[in-house]
Amino acid sequence: MNSGGGYTFMGRRLERCVRFAVYLGILAVMAAVPGNDERARAGELCPDGWWADLMIGSYHIRPYRHFDEFNPGVGVECSVTRQWAASLGYYRNSLDRPSFYAGAIYAPQFAHWGWFRLGAMGGIISGYNYGRFGLGGPNNRTGPVIAPVAITQFGRFAVNFILVPPIPDDNLPFTVGFQAKYRFK
Repeated sequence: MNSGGGYTFMGRRLERCVRFAVYLGILAVMAAVPGNDERARAGELCPDGWWADLMIGSYHIRPYRHFDEFNPGVGVECSVTRQWAASLGYYRNSLDRPSFYAGAIYAPQFAHWGWFRLGAMGGIISGYNYGRFGLGGPNNRTGPVIAPVAITQFGRFAVNFILVPPIPDDNLPFTVGFQAKYRFK
């Protein structure tokens, strides 16, 4: 905020970007409701299998300062259909803080090409300063995230390449996260 009590130009711009991302996420969810052939089978929690996730590291695009690019962590993914999965886990982020995440991954059928898929991840993550966009009040370290993802899968093994948008209150630039996965079922 500036001394006059109004938003600065960057604050208004960031608010418009976040609002656009939220609207885009809502549209994606509305357009992506699974059809009858994609509905989860009753009685099975994760009919398309469980994945163990290992967060490996990250690459910061044009960083303004030094960030830790080794980000160890663990998580699980529950594949409800070939297009939808739920994910949760923990990792040590680039600011050397603990981060917990929970959300969904959506990779529409038209974006599947053999071993390569494109999609989006959305959910809640902790460990970053979200400023006024944080959940639970200003300067809260828990906030929303929507990020495009590229998924490469070879049998039971896969790698997620996640393009995380900048987080201005922590001076974080665009970041590519690398997550290795192993499928149990």
